[in-house]
Amino acid sequence: MTHTEYLDLSPLLSARGTVRLPGSKSISNRVLLLAALADGVTVVRDLLQSDDTDRMLDGLRTLGVQVDALGDNAYRVTGCGGDFPNKDAKLFLGNAGTAFRPLTAALALSGGSYELSGVARMHERPIGDLVDALRQLGADIRYLGNEGFPPLQISPAKLAGDTAKVRGDVSSQFLTGLLMALPLLNRTVKIEVVGELISKPYIEITLAMMARFGVAVQRDGWRSFTVGAGSRYVSPQEIFVEGDASSASYFLAAGAIGGGPVRVEGVGSDSVQGDVRFAEALEKMGAQITMGPNWIEARAPADGKLKAIDLDCNHIPDAAMTLAVAALFADGTTTLRNIASWRVKETDRIAAMATELRKIGAIVEEGADYIRINPPQSAILNPQSGIDTYDDHRMAMCFSLAAFGGAGIRINDPKCVAKTFPDYFTEFAKVTQPVPVIAIDGPSASGKGTVAQRVASALGWHYLDSGALYRLLGLAAQRRGVALEAEERLAELAGQIDIRFEGADIWLDGVKVGDELRTEETGSAASKIAALPKVRAALLDKQRAFRQAPGLVADGRDMASVVFPDSVLKIFLTASAEARAERRYKQLKEKGMDANIAALLQDIQARDERDTQRSVAPLQQAQGASLLDTTSLNIEQAVQEVLDRYRAVS
Repeated sequence: MTHTEYLDLSPLLSARGTVRLPGSKSISNRVLLLAALADGVTVVRDLLQSDDTDRMLDGLRTLGVQVDALGDNAYRVTGCGGDFPNKDAKLFLGNAGTAFRPLTAALALSGGSYELSGVARMHERPIGDLVDALRQLGADIRYLGNEGFPPLQISPAKLAGDTAKVRGDVSSQFLTGLLMALPLLNRTVKIEVVGELISKPYIEITLAMMARFGVAVQRDGWRSFTVGAGSRYVSPQEIFVEGDASSASYFLAAGAIGGGPVRVEGVGSDSVQGDVRFAEALEKMGAQITMGPNWIEARAPADGKLKAIDLDCNHIPDAAMTLAVAALFADGTTTLRNIASWRVKETDRIAAMATELRKIGAIVEEGADYIRINPPQSAILNPQSGIDTYDDHRMAMCFSLAAFGGAGIRINDPKCVAKTFPDYFTEFAKVTQPVPVIAIDGPSASGKGTVAQRVASALGWHYLDSGALYRLLGLAAQRRGVALEAEERLAELAGQIDIRFEGADIWLDGVKVGDELRTEETGSAASKIAALPKVRAALLDKQRAFRQAPGLVADGRDMASVVFPDSVLKIFLTASAEARAERRYKQLKEKGMDANIAALLQDIQARDERDTQRSVAPLQQAQGASLLDTTSLNIEQAVQEVLDRYRAVS
């Protein structure tokens, strides 16, 4: 599968900071519908801005409900008292289950002719149990496609019956939709739940929101719910939407994995959302959790390592997905149970999660209602194909955490997060710190390699001599008889060769290479092939793989501009051509090699000309890079200057 859009997340070193959460999707769409069904005008504040809420807003406006945007995520909804002005309409609701299921119930019991449809995935999500329950109350609903699935045609109901039964083990949204619609009947109606009710916390949200609009539901545990005759929704005039507890899970997990503290604001001990209990699950994994009425904070375990858990996740169905990725960083085997609802969400989340976790090296077992995860035996992998997200916002957000695994991660179709959290990756970047990179570039023989290597040694960081990669490819091409103009063949060769750095030693295809890598012939070959776009692209992933904790010092032409544009420090190291020729002359003489200083100067000047004029990655000071002229500095002074500049920005 090819992907035209993807996001590469750099390897992450740590996490700390504060995030203000967007509004809860579950609460936002419930409040919008209840405000529309109520008598009076309701001002809804802190509403989530997302695809799902956009679908509900569009649907309500199509039904004739007056909805006015007030700015700053606030809306004024003029309620219709349960009588939608438009009695004949077609509604397209995308893949928004929190809009589709409740609107189906409300429209089925309100009178009118309506066609409800969505995207292809919405038409694969079951709705038969809700339709069966509504038909018991006299609703007239017809399937326009496959039996038991959207799209639907709703006709005016012939209302009858005061009891309906609904299955509780497929989706809590069925019961939510029924409960929210029952006051429209103006008689006492009882809903009986058949089987185990899953996702109970979402029903608690529904009941709490109904109560805010003046309707009290009598209940017999989780077995039955009764709405009395005369119940009607009355506007509370103003209502604030809590932050989204499911979205909090990604940031709390980042704090637990990346050290922390990471604090989320907008949910806490006073929240009506069940997903706040995700914090308890993290605590079971060893994370340090503190909580206030409207905030939660997470830190890594005292010993720095998360522990595997075996957990019934019925109470946190959406947030449990985050636990599946957190399990990559835990000691032992993690088992998440009672998650059958994952199968009927935006995608089959059990299957999708298992597939993508295996891509990055985990050993995964999946069942009808559980998933079992063993972390990778070595490092977490960053597959070249990237993490597929299945048009599912939670898959994209969950797997951002895999970037803490050392290799970074590629997220395909990152814009799918718009369903609930359009700014997710921006907010995630604000509280995460990537593995730092110091990028050092400069003209040939400027000493950038020696300086970079010594800076890396002083900091205890990894070192990448990107020029060596091109010289190694040039050497491999010479050995295999590949012409230096054969761009396609060279790019193919770049993907095949095995390169290894061990201290000052370099290995090519299992053989240690020495002085032949520094010959003028190999250097000239490297300069030529480095101008080929396909060669540079082929070596890009190899270069980025060197970015590992605790940090990397990389020297080379486009380190600061293309390979590591987020480098914490960018240095353009230079010296006069004469000084560089003299240094190269001394270097070659010390190795017992013949050298002519006039020829070296001529070669350096010619290479400078070629490097500055080439169309791909020309020799120039990168944007944001600081100039360091070493003509009058020795190596020790140059190294100290780089270290001083790093400490000034870190």
